[in-house]
Amino acid sequence: MEKAKVYFTDFRTKNGVSILTKLDKLVREAGIDKIDFKNKFVAIKIHFGEPGNLAFLRPNYAKVIADIVKEKGGYPFLTDCNTLYVGRRKNALEHIDAAYENGFTPFSTGCNVIIADGLKGLSETYVPVRNGELCEKAIIGKEIMEADIVISLTHFKGHEVAGFGGALKNIGMGSGSRAGKMDMHSSSGPKVKEHKCVGCGSCKKNCAHDAISIIDKKAVIDTNKCVGCGRCIGSCPFDAMTSVNNNSSEILNKKIAEYAMAVLDGRPNFHVSIVNNVSPFCDCHAENDVPIVPDIGMYASFDPVAIDVACADAVNAAPVMPNSMLSEKDQCHHDHFTDTHPTTDWRFCVDHAEKIGLGTKEYEIIEI
Repeated sequence: MEKAKVYFTDFRTKNGVSILTKLDKLVREAGIDKIDFKNKFVAIKIHFGEPGNLAFLRPNYAKVIADIVKEKGGYPFLTDCNTLYVGRRKNALEHIDAAYENGFTPFSTGCNVIIADGLKGLSETYVPVRNGELCEKAIIGKEIMEADIVISLTHFKGHEVAGFGGALKNIGMGSGSRAGKMDMHSSSGPKVKEHKCVGCGSCKKNCAHDAISIIDKKAVIDTNKCVGCGRCIGSCPFDAMTSVNNNSSEILNKKIAEYAMAVLDGRPNFHVSIVNNVSPFCDCHAENDVPIVPDIGMYASFDPVAIDVACADAVNAAPVMPNSMLSEKDQCHHDHFTDTHPTTDWRFCVDHAEKIGLGTKEYEIIEI
């Protein structure tokens, strides 16, 4: 397979040329114009950010993409599915309110917000996974599958369970309905490192399924209630939560790849990743920590696998930010993401995505 083309531009600007102007030029050079948008419904898959988190992508980026789609005669909408955990994006009404609070209104982006799995996260469809090894079918938010074209607009950052959140996770995990997310997380789950647990209750507060109790100043997990979402792992301030088994990151990442295949297979798709504010945790948190590396730039490609690998390589080549979570970790894995979250390995996702035919890890950078 020949190398995929991944287009890149940095964040440097000069008088009269803004970052948004550079993004517009980037995606056009990458070939977004080659897609036939005329009279097509276009899902722009994005993460709106949990209110309180300030690392999420500004809505200005979304407007650039939406304006191009409209210019070409398409009908864009911003979309995401509801979450499993405590927060303000677990049903469509709160989710839209959160999106608007973070600036994703029709007035600022030029298009509407549609929560793809409906009011309570129950609007879903079962989609066959071509070449799937773990999932025969994926459970996807219905409105995403109703779209004619899918564009991922991704904030590239770290993730406490997957290693990083890139295009594949944005599409795969993000497009899963609540049931789909539970399916992807079903092989994973947390366990308590009792010698580190102080019984602070942060994990209990962040569990949406009442699966955690504090007994004798230690967290106790009810495995019959736990859905394996990993929220408690990220919320624990004492690093007292870890994955229940050694292969949970592998299985989760492979399922993410297969869900992404279900969403993209047979439809035009295009991918944009913004590598800034590379926080150690997902934008699902209501806070964001210091970025682990300096801002790098913007990427665009027709290949979701190649763009993830290109972004990961760029982050791993970047210096560690002082006073970040990564700076406090042992640099022993030769990988910034695994050093940040030692139980994770993001390569499982891209390796599996390449194996099932979603794209290639081999890429060439074309700098704009």
